[in-house]
Amino acid sequence: MKKKVVLAFSGGLDTSFCCIYLAQDRGLEVHSVIVNTGGFSLDELEQIEKRAYELGVASHATVDETDHYYNDSIKYLIFGNVLKNATYPLSVSAERVSQATAIANYVKKIGADYVAHGSTGAGNDQVRFDMIFNILIPEVEIITPIRDLKLSREAEITYLKDHGVEYSAERAKYSINKGIWGTSVGGKETLTSNETLPESAWPTQISESGSRRITIGFEKGEPISLDGQYLGPVKTIQQLQAIAQPYGIGRDIHVGDTIIGIKGRVGFEAAAPIILIKAHHTLEKHTLTKWQLSWKDQLAAFYGNWLHEGQFHDPIMRDIEAFLQSTQETVTGEVYVELHPYRYQIIGIQSDHDLMSNKFGTYGEMNNSWTGEDVKGFSKIFGNQVMIWHKVNK
Repeated sequence: MKKKVVLAFSGGLDTSFCCIYLAQDRGLEVHSVIVNTGGFSLDELEQIEKRAYELGVASHATVDETDHYYNDSIKYLIFGNVLKNATYPLSVSAERVSQATAIANYVKKIGADYVAHGSTGAGNDQVRFDMIFNILIPEVEIITPIRDLKLSREAEITYLKDHGVEYSAERAKYSINKGIWGTSVGGKETLTSNETLPESAWPTQISESGSRRITIGFEKGEPISLDGQYLGPVKTIQQLQAIAQPYGIGRDIHVGDTIIGIKGRVGFEAAAPIILIKAHHTLEKHTLTKWQLSWKDQLAAFYGNWLHEGQFHDPIMRDIEAFLQSTQETVTGEVYVELHPYRYQIIGIQSDHDLMSNKFGTYGEMNNSWTGEDVKGFSKIFGNQVMIWHKVNK
């Protein structure tokens, strides 16, 4: 009997190559699985399944991880207002952790001897997948054909053609990854330091030219409604993405440090994540104390970086999540946002927990909680030690 291998499958060039190679060159029974994290339509998933069977897999499975992905990762990225290098909402890195975990569970389910993925030897994904597989299924051998054979995209296309599979070179120019928390775009321009992606490379073309005002409702830090309609977190994200992405909002190119120590660039479009993080942060600035905000910033930066590097299963992540969850008790209210082509503006917020209540005074005008004499004394005490330092040290 042939030994089983579970292949993390997307239907793209790399995993198409892996299907043929694992079956014909390695003599394995290939069981492909795609993990949907909210970026695929039903029609797209059906087309990917069809392609897998055309490539000769023994079985194909679709695992929907969208809700788990939100509850396990995205929720805390919103709570923490996480943007890697103040730019990137971890569109792919967080998703890969969810996918790798789901694939490891599928390997256990069907009792496979091997697990395979199409990562190259140059990026972060190889570390994320390998590490999570080593943590969750250490007894299963990992196969990475693209990395091990050091293949170029041209070599993969030639190999597929030699095995009767046509793959368009034009289709292979850009690598696109879609998920609920954004879409990444990689191509020849992102391999340079000075070029940007052409308009045609972006998956969503600009079709909106006017302006539009929207209202995002949050409950204990989670986005739950849009324009007064309760949708729940996942559908709120998806609906906001559908509305805002045609404005070209959330397009950017992220420059970051890979886990393996080299710099990398990737394009992304993530209108919903960018708007939600900014809207959520604005609501927090009205409803949290300064030290809640300060410690959140520090812990969230660590959380985002550790998740980016695939360390989701480190127990410290559960500890930080508990802290982030605790800070969200009063982060409830509505945020008003105005959309324009290529930009957006936070108009303001409405919340029962707003600490900017005029019952306690009006900033820049008056205060109802203390007198001017109180401030004079406080100012002397508050600066006393620094005053002494300056006197002693002249």
